Amino acid sequence: MEYNDSSISPRTLFQKVWDAHVINTTSRTNDVALLYVDLHLLHEVTSAQAFEGLRIEGRKVRRPELTIATEDHNTPTCDIFSPLTDEISKLQLETLRKNAAEFGIRLHSLGDIDNGVIHVTFEELGLIQPGMTIVCGDSHTATHGAFGSIAFGIGTSEVEHVLATQTINQKPLKTMSVEFTGTLPKGAEAKDMILALIGEIGTGGGSGYAIEYSGDAITSLSMEGRMTISNMTIEAGARVGIIAPDETTFNYLKGRPHAPKGQDWDNALEYWKSLKTDEDAVFDKYIQIDVSNLSPQVTWGTNPSQVVPISGAVPTLEEIQVLNSEIATSSWEKALKYMALEPGQKMKSIEIDTVFIGSCTNGRIEDLRAAASILKKAQELGLSKKVKRVLVVPGSNRIRLAAEKEGLGEIFKSFGAEWRNAGCSMCLAMNADKLKPGERSASTSNRNFEGRQGAGGRTHLVSPSVAAATAVLGHLGTLDDILEEGNANGKI
Repeated sequence: MEYNDSSISPRTLFQKVWDAHVINTTSRTNDVALLYVDLHLLHEVTSAQAFEGLRIEGRKVRRPELTIATEDHNTPTCDIFSPLTDEISKLQLETLRKNAAEFGIRLHSLGDIDNGVIHVTFEELGLIQPGMTIVCGDSHTATHGAFGSIAFGIGTSEVEHVLATQTINQKPLKTMSVEFTGTLPKGAEAKDMILALIGEIGTGGGSGYAIEYSGDAITSLSMEGRMTISNMTIEAGARVGIIAPDETTFNYLKGRPHAPKGQDWDNALEYWKSLKTDEDAVFDKYIQIDVSNLSPQVTWGTNPSQVVPISGAVPTLEEIQVLNSEIATSSWEKALKYMALEPGQKMKSIEIDTVFIGSCTNGRIEDLRAAASILKKAQELGLSKKVKRVLVVPGSNRIRLAAEKEGLGEIFKSFGAEWRNAGCSMCLAMNADKLKPGERSASTSNRNFEGRQGAGGRTHLVSPSVAAATAVLGHLGTLDDILEEGNANGKI
């Protein structure tokens, strides 16, 4: 949808896309808007009650062609064609399949070439495009904002409303500009950028905002990196994380199955190029982060804001009290107790049991390449796996096949990693892939709260490169640490 009016004052990218989708306002003060929804994504966990609500009211899905589903949260990542033994998973998957068939919804089930994590596979198909509004019963829907779209998670009652009307009521958000300046140093990745931001503003710092990411460090990122940034916007408390589309975006989309073709592509491209913040537009808040000296980040606690450089240490009480917050102090104490860590403990001294590489944050082909390159280098140096378990779960079946074609799958397997089928897996441990109580993981996923990867499990959020290096070292570390060990062994 396109909205052009030269009489409107300068607007941010978010405001432009928002304005293009407002059907009407539903209060005299204009504090709630009815928005048209371009694309509605569904999975097995949050859709069942919504479909049942339609059934009870005798309603149909308003625009089934604008609704698409996949199976990902509860799905197994091995023996995917064997009968499911978990009764809850079995029921949820069977229910989604029944509802999709009854209401005429396109569904990509286990084993389908286009099956995968909901915030990975649909971008690959070209369904996610600039200027769209996209919703899903999943908070990490913010991922799709990397394409210049307004994308956000919704609750089950809202899922039913969108199914029935193809619209949603929303309060306008304030706007925040986050500019990442400088050149990202070698060894640092998009994951480190977003963790650094969350560390600075906290998990509630973006509450009530749509964040627009900009700056040289953003425009130099691949689409995979941009999706990682937008994906974890929700971890900063914001609803939407949006990035202006550019040549990187257009090149990613061109030729994909659902991308426009021919004249439609030319027309779409003309509109997409207009999707950028006006020069004189004003944001409600501004943040600037120079990444020139950014090092790999790792969480020490039980939320993504409890993060330090990997070369650093678990913060002391005195360092926490700089915040002048009793809540921060109690949170620090609780986090240390759960994570079984000591203040001042060096991050690189923390031993790891399990490494998880995957999720809608870092399960894309670029992430797998980064991890595999480090494991390959370690093997060349005669170094082998020192953690108990390495689980590598591609974000989609297409990514899995691409990785195998490039030989990445063999690198993972030869290292002793478990090379799995696509799915959410250990990111949220709704299937058999989970930590045991007391086990500690280095994970490329997005959340590290208590029990996220299994009851009693302890999670450190890291980039794909740090995850791979940790698998080699047995403790949190980087490629430089691997090279140092190789040098000490006379391999360099």
